[in-house]
Amino acid sequence: MEKQVNNLQSKFYLKLTSYTVVLFALFFSFSANAQVQKDTISKNITFEKGKEYILGGITVTGLKKFSEETVKVFTGLRNGQVIKLPGDKLTSAIKKLYESKQFSNVDVYLARIDGNTVYLQFDVQELPQLNQIKISGVKKSKQKELIKDAELKTGVMVTDNLIVTTKNYFTKKYTDKGFLKTKVNLDIVNDTTDLNTVNMNVFIDKGKKIKIKNINFNGNEKISDKKLRKAMSNTKRKFVGRFWKGSKFIEEDYQEDLESILDKYSRLGFRDARILDDKISWNDDNTINIDIDLEEGRQYRFAEIIFVGNKEYTDEELNEVLRIDKGDVYNGAVLKERVKGDGTPTSEDLSTLYQDSGFLFSQVNAVETKVQNDSITVEIRIREDEKARIRKVTVSGNDKTNDHVIFRELRVKPGDLFSRTNIIRSIREIGQLGFFDQNVVPDVIPDYNNKTADIDFTVVEKGGSQIELQGGYGGGSFIGTLGLSFNNFSIRNIFNKEAYKPLPMGDGQSLSLRLQSSRTFNTYSFSFTEPWLGGKKPKSLSFSVYSSNQFQINPQTFDVDRSRSLGIVGASIGLGQRLKWPDDFFQLSQTIAYQSFNLNNYGFRVGNDVLNNGTLNNLSYNVSLTRNSAGPSLIFPTYGSEFSIGVKATFPYSLLSDRDYSQLDAAEKYKWLEYYKIKAKGKWYTSFTDKLVLMTNAEMGYLGFYNSEIGLSPFERFFVGGDGIAVFQLDGREVIGLRGYENNRLSSVDGGSIYNKFQLELRYSITDSPSASIYTLGFLEAGNSYDNFSTFNPFELKRSAGLGIRIFMPAFGLLGIDFAHGFDPLPGFTEKSGWQTHFIIGRQF
Repeated sequence: MEKQVNNLQSKFYLKLTSYTVVLFALFFSFSANAQVQKDTISKNITFEKGKEYILGGITVTGLKKFSEETVKVFTGLRNGQVIKLPGDKLTSAIKKLYESKQFSNVDVYLARIDGNTVYLQFDVQELPQLNQIKISGVKKSKQKELIKDAELKTGVMVTDNLIVTTKNYFTKKYTDKGFLKTKVNLDIVNDTTDLNTVNMNVFIDKGKKIKIKNINFNGNEKISDKKLRKAMSNTKRKFVGRFWKGSKFIEEDYQEDLESILDKYSRLGFRDARILDDKISWNDDNTINIDIDLEEGRQYRFAEIIFVGNKEYTDEELNEVLRIDKGDVYNGAVLKERVKGDGTPTSEDLSTLYQDSGFLFSQVNAVETKVQNDSITVEIRIREDEKARIRKVTVSGNDKTNDHVIFRELRVKPGDLFSRTNIIRSIREIGQLGFFDQNVVPDVIPDYNNKTADIDFTVVEKGGSQIELQGGYGGGSFIGTLGLSFNNFSIRNIFNKEAYKPLPMGDGQSLSLRLQSSRTFNTYSFSFTEPWLGGKKPKSLSFSVYSSNQFQINPQTFDVDRSRSLGIVGASIGLGQRLKWPDDFFQLSQTIAYQSFNLNNYGFRVGNDVLNNGTLNNLSYNVSLTRNSAGPSLIFPTYGSEFSIGVKATFPYSLLSDRDYSQLDAAEKYKWLEYYKIKAKGKWYTSFTDKLVLMTNAEMGYLGFYNSEIGLSPFERFFVGGDGIAVFQLDGREVIGLRGYENNRLSSVDGGSIYNKFQLELRYSITDSPSASIYTLGFLEAGNSYDNFSTFNPFELKRSAGLGIRIFMPAFGLLGIDFAHGFDPLPGFTEKSGWQTHFIIGRQF
């Protein structure tokens, strides 16, 4: 169909104000009339609707800042391409211009047609750009922060949506802080200094902070007002002395708390409970009242619980997991958790029971089948299906760590029955390596037809090496440590030049070089650990050598005399074995160590004896049994526990000798050290959320002797107090941190033979990214050091409390600071220790 073109004022499209109108016009308002601008003269133009034309050119009008070429690029059209009038390509060009968010209006005109060639004209209206933002009504120090938070940047296009969202953002910003009467006005003003730019003036009147005065409940008889207010974890009333939770009103939190009230009722069997109405009323003192009307309904109890479809397990076995009996108060939330799981790695539920036995494709559902009076009959419907086996296990994301280092830690192997618990355990074992980010993501790919599943563990590597920087103040001087720890070393590639990137890595071995120094001492050490000796079984081999020199210090002048010294050289070798009984979280470790102490006019006091010169020898055997089920992260465990008990002992030389040790001088008496040391330690991790964890710790140690004529060893003693940073550790001393007190000041000068310590630490994870893990903590601690059993009193403890923060960076280890208050005096003083600041630099967990 052809139409005659004879009116230069007729448009190719109706004026478009929205994309919907554009689409409508393309199909129903296509006209053969075109407007020819400026030097174009009127003439007859014919075209055929739906015919394909060649695009000869595009012109653009209405531009202020953009170039014509830029707009042409936005359209996606190009000269020489084939288009229809109307057609999809022209529709797409208009759509792209609107989606660029640079234009408020787009008109398209037919300029002219030359045979099969068509020329188009786009008339656009550019959106204004934001040039300047001014905020009134708040402090100047807050203005930049508000502009940044609202993402108002110079050059952004000012749309109606931007204005609305900005106003809503500022309003919500202050209403969430309790300023419920906040008013925000935005004024957009043309900028006369620049073309097509505007300034935004924001006026904020936040008013006075509104707090909640009363939260009233009506209709509740079975649950008290106090318990219902407690269920509202976010919305609290105004209360004198409340500092841990504000009394501001936040709409989203309030709605969440209304759901929590219903959940509270549901858990107590009132499954029909509902909120009839909730109202907010204002008081003259800028506070509000919240009134909540409730209908409790009746309380229900469980009637019969019937299992249907179970063949693998008997009703009695399933009941042991379900742990719900007839007559119990009906609790829908607990029923769901016992059937489907509570989302934690240690969940004990029916679905996990089946999935741990290979029933990957099983389904377990709880269905209410009968409600009679106040009793509810529940059927647990089970579709077991066939057992599934693991077909393939892969690992991705490990660029540095060799596959075998990861595969040997996995608890899932090809051919094994599918097990959810074994997958979770594998995640934990990967995290305990310390080479990867704790967020290990297993991807389970089921194949229902073949009753198999593939499992791919995706890991994100983090640095396996550390520069150890550790510092503290003690003994009248600054103590610094510099070390290099390679925690994913590969000794088999040590002579392979191509493996140095910059060092041979990837086999999971540990190699450490360490230097510790102060005015009064220096130590050097080297250690190496192979966690899988032979590569087939989890048997570890460790080896270390070290040297230390300690110099005499004048207690009056604090001058150091380097001609008077204590030199220590030593070596140790240890074997570790992961046990299978009672479970494979247990490990048995054994170590044989030798140390030689060379005294050069040192003047070391041991009781009534003084050691000046001579050589002492320390040949010891250490055996420890540990159980570590904490996980998944090595840095921030959220579940599990750590227990250890160890004994370190020397041979009782004196008991096999007829010498009178009371008559010997100190150098002869202690030529071969003899002692036994017993230590026990336990840690528990209890998670409240995935970010909030309580760590509970209890530990104690005892140093004993075989012969009363010799007494306690001059070494291997306990030093309690301070940040816990180990110094002079090569003489066997145990350094036990107790924050809120100066380093080592809770023990006598020579060290204690007994200590105990108790600790509660609440930790909150801020971030757990591979580059840095950060968490805050609050703690309560109590402990003490005792010289012997006659002075031992387990209830005479030094107490402290405080706050701190930890930052773990793979390259530097753990960094932190604690502010602790000691409630008790140091030994020999009457005033309490008070506030102490402790800097933690080094790998301590």
